[in-house]
Amino acid sequence: MSFIIGLVIGLGCMLGGFAALGGHLAVLVQPWEFVIICGAALGTFIVANPVATIKDTGKAIVEAIVGRTASQRDFLDVLGVLHALMRELRGKARNEVEVHVDSPDESAIFQAFPAVLLDRDLTNFICDYCRLIIIGNARPHEIEGLMDEEISTIMSDKLKPYQALTSVGDGLPALGIVAAVLGVIKAMGALDQSPELLGGLIGAALVGTFGGIFMSYGIVSPLAHKIKVTRQKKFRLYVMVKQTLIAFMNGAMPQIAVEYGRKTIPAKERPTIDEVENETISGGGEPAKDAS
Repeated sequence: MSFIIGLVIGLGCMLGGFAALGGHLAVLVQPWEFVIICGAALGTFIVANPVATIKDTGKAIVEAIVGRTASQRDFLDVLGVLHALMRELRGKARNEVEVHVDSPDESAIFQAFPAVLLDRDLTNFICDYCRLIIIGNARPHEIEGLMDEEISTIMSDKLKPYQALTSVGDGLPALGIVAAVLGVIKAMGALDQSPELLGGLIGAALVGTFGGIFMSYGIVSPLAHKIKVTRQKKFRLYVMVKQTLIAFMNGAMPQIAVEYGRKTIPAKERPTIDEVENETISGGGEPAKDAS
């Protein structure tokens, strides 16, 4: 929502200032200039990226515009799952715990936190490392190094839409110049026409330069940055899982290990110790609206 508000403010001030200076807004209505710019940008975007990145970019744009990121409810749900799994790991036989990590969809623990279960990547991340803990022959520092490597890989994959849109944003000013040059070429073919007509054609051509620059710095680049911020916030869930499980492997009680994870949550979303304790005791939470 903040992206839409900012875009409205930016467009309103820009067009309002142009009109206040005596400019005619109708001059800026040059649809074919924008067709050239947007079509070329879309074409180069498709050429430069695999289908998976193209699809993920669409998903990332929606997440950024609607602000679909990790909330306090999401952090509490994940801590609740981890606490329940660690209690099982600590107090029950190996075969009893394996049921939860081998088939999370059928696990009573994961079913109590449906928002976590909906995030398949995060669920698999949790189950994979709980399975390694069950096996029992891996050292905590080895697991930590493996987690760091996997989190780095996940971050790289999830930030591909940001990198793709940043490249498009960097190229838009040049594509605006391309549209302007094509407009000037058209104007050069009308040199024998009246000055009024020729001036209109040149003005229309310059709209291409304006459009490319504005779409780059006013829309695409800010949107790319918004995607980066939104997805980086979701990465905190993985870091929280890592810190919690490593603390547990190093001998911490489940409630203490959960506190290690709580400390990695950003300050604005970080629940209090009492909230985490109530959540882990209750053993369930409300489904998060922004779970992916």
